[in-house]
Amino acid sequence: MNLLTDLSRDALDPSYRAASPRRRRWWLVGLATLVIGLMIGGSIGGVLRAAPAEQLEREQLIQRIEDAGANADTLRVRIAALTAENRVLADAALGKDPAAAEVQRQVDALEPSTGMRGVIGPGVVLVTDDSETTDQSGSKVVDVDIRQAVNGLWQAGAEAIAVNGHRLSSRTAIRGAGDAITVDYRSLTRPYRIEAIGDAQAMLTGFPATVGGSWWTYLKQNYGIRYDLNTADSLRLDADPGLGVRVAEKKR
Repeated sequence: MNLLTDLSRDALDPSYRAASPRRRRWWLVGLATLVIGLMIGGSIGGVLRAAPAEQLEREQLIQRIEDAGANADTLRVRIAALTAENRVLADAALGKDPAAAEVQRQVDALEPSTGMRGVIGPGVVLVTDDSETTDQSGSKVVDVDIRQAVNGLWQAGAEAIAVNGHRLSSRTAIRGAGDAITVDYRSLTRPYRIEAIGDAQAMLTGFPATVGGSWWTYLKQNYGIRYDLNTADSLRLDADPGLGVRVAEKKR
C-alpha cells in the first residue's frame, strides 16, 4: 500500500521536476534572443537604407573638391600669365628710371632662389612611397617626413626644390590633411617626388649626413618606407604662381 501511495503522490520522476524550470528558462532566453535579433535587424535595415544617401553626399563632396582644385589650377595659370605680363610692363616703365632699374635687377637676381622664377639645372631627385606592408604603425609617409626631406636637401646645398611639381618658397606650407599630404593646400599623390636643383654630387653625398637624411635612413630601416635618391642631369622647376608683390608704396 505504501508503494501505491508513493506512486500516486509522486507520479513525476524527481529529475524531470528539477529540469522543468530550466526548460521554462530556455523559453525566456529564446524570446529575449528573438527580440534582440529584431532590434539588430531593424538597425541594420536603417543603416542600409541610409547608405545610398550617404554615398551620394560623399560623391557630391568629392566632386566639389575636384571642381575646386581644377578652378584653383586655372587661376594659377592665369596668375602666371599676368605675372609675366606685369614683368614686361614693369621693365618698360622702370627703364626710364636708373635707380628703379637697379632695384629691379637686384629683385631679378633673387627671384630664382625665392621661387618667383622658374629655374633649369642639374640636381637630385628623391622618390619615396609608403611601405609595402602599410598595416604597421609608422609605415606610411606623412607630412613631417616630407618636411624633413626638404630641410635635409636645403641643408645639403639645394638652390630650388619642388615636391610633386609644386615649387617651394619661404611661404610654402607642407601639412597633413587626414590621410593626405598637402603643399600649399594642394593634395599630393603617391609616390612622392622631390626635385632639388644644385650641386648634384654635393647633395647626393651630403644629404645622408643631415638631420633629414638620418630621419629617412631610420624610416627605411625600421618601417620599410621606400626612398631612392639619384642625380639628374637637367631638372626644370616652374615658379610658384602664388608668389608676388602684395604691398608696395612709392617713396616720397
